[in-house]
Amino acid sequence: MNTTKYIFVTGGVASSLGKGILAASLGKLLQARGFRVTNQKMDPYINVDPGTLNPYEHGECYVTVDGHEADLDLGHYERFLNVETHKVNNITTGRIYQSVIEKERRGDFLGKTVQVVPHITDEIKRNIMALGLSGHFDFVITEIGGTVGDIESLPYVEAVRQMKWELENDCLSIHLTYVPYLAAAQELKTKPTQHSVKALQQGGVQPDILVLRTEHPITDNMRRKVGLFCNVSPNAVIQSVDAKSIYQVPLNMQQEHLDEIVLRKLGFNLSDVREADMTEWNAFLDMRDKATQEVHIALVGKYVQLHDAYMSIRESLSHAATYNDRKLVLTEILSDELTSDNAADRLRGYQGIIIAPGFGSRGVDGKIAAIRFARENKVPCLGICLGMQCMAIEFARDVLGLKDADSSEFNADTKHNVIDLMEEQKTLVNKGASMRLGAYECELLSGSRVNQIYGKDVISERHRHRYEFNNRYRRMFDEAGMCCVGINRKADLVEIIELRDHPWFIGVQFHPEYSSTVLRPHPLFLDFIKAALND
Repeated sequence: MNTTKYIFVTGGVASSLGKGILAASLGKLLQARGFRVTNQKMDPYINVDPGTLNPYEHGECYVTVDGHEADLDLGHYERFLNVETHKVNNITTGRIYQSVIEKERRGDFLGKTVQVVPHITDEIKRNIMALGLSGHFDFVITEIGGTVGDIESLPYVEAVRQMKWELENDCLSIHLTYVPYLAAAQELKTKPTQHSVKALQQGGVQPDILVLRTEHPITDNMRRKVGLFCNVSPNAVIQSVDAKSIYQVPLNMQQEHLDEIVLRKLGFNLSDVREADMTEWNAFLDMRDKATQEVHIALVGKYVQLHDAYMSIRESLSHAATYNDRKLVLTEILSDELTSDNAADRLRGYQGIIIAPGFGSRGVDGKIAAIRFARENKVPCLGICLGMQCMAIEFARDVLGLKDADSSEFNADTKHNVIDLMEEQKTLVNKGASMRLGAYECELLSGSRVNQIYGKDVISERHRHRYEFNNRYRRMFDEAGMCCVGINRKADLVEIIELRDHPWFIGVQFHPEYSSTVLRPHPLFLDFIKAALND
């Protein structure tokens, strides 16, 4: 069978049930059987992409190698499957309507009235099938954001209905719902699931598989009841019980035979398909479970009140801790609350400090105070993006004596803008904002710590920023011991700084957290945790 199969994952009853983790877990299981798999996210909001959204609105903004600002679920897809995603892997309602309106303005519709059906739904289907028509994948798993019944999701549900009708046995629908437990009655209640499926059916989509998210195991009788009222085979009603780690979910879904059910329903003969090889995945979980000693890391950022704001950093640290035989204990510290007076008290006792990325001036002074504490007390410290820029500002102020050192983003009038908007970047325009987005190459200084960490002379990492290290200060920094050890030669931009005579003090202009996966942890995070352990 060479035809690409399309799988849709929808959600009902409540948001944040874990559609992304379910989609990534199914993708992992199919990949472990030898199939070529990619995951895709359809977001129903009208923003063109999440790049302008505050993290408190939508969590972390993830960046693909081709420079697309994307939903954080793409991070889960990459971490689980070890396969890079691209712009086409994340579509929003804003992009769909933007594309259709641009076509209408060009006259592509030959004067016809432009409507949700067929024009918007056709554009949705075109974006879904673009991955399949590339010839690179056996399965395209598309997660539909939001909750069934929301007005924003209706065009996507209609597109799924049409694709199921058009592709017949090459298309399958999985619906994830919540089964609440009423403590007073000591019962699990399936009525919300029944209503959720009814809403999906009213949109013309009959789910082929139901996944019941629950805190308590679902009985066989309950599966039969749900199947009967939702018109789904009881054998295709499976449970997803709370797991202690998101990385346990693929194994839980394997125990529920989700991949087998999917393959059978899509016409595969299981005797012709190899068993899922989860050896490496199990080895990772085994390391994770057996680690008993802890490593205590502080993450200093301005969005720590939201769990999802630094998702990729948190997971990258978790991967690195596991491969260093440690359990990660991560404390997120609001940078707004840190000052030069309290930083020592708040940060004492941590084995390593991460200075988080971000935009804007709020919380920068707290980050600078944390950096000074790490530098003076020889605490391993990794600054990411704005974190690296804050490292440069702190060093300029407290070591070089440039007391008014600042960024042109925060203070355009200061004499010493050590972080500046360089002329080269004014031409890198991304829909109205000068940004460096996506993967760029960086040449590492031979013999530097990062050169040893990566084990190569040229690397490629993903960026998401507007301002750059001011080259006028490069020699001054180098001579004082803050070495510019990573350079983008094409534009002559500083990508990495590291401090001599310090156990581990590195700032990177890029986002290494976007590239760390379960089976391929990022070398920077691995070495950072190793340094935190004094190994």
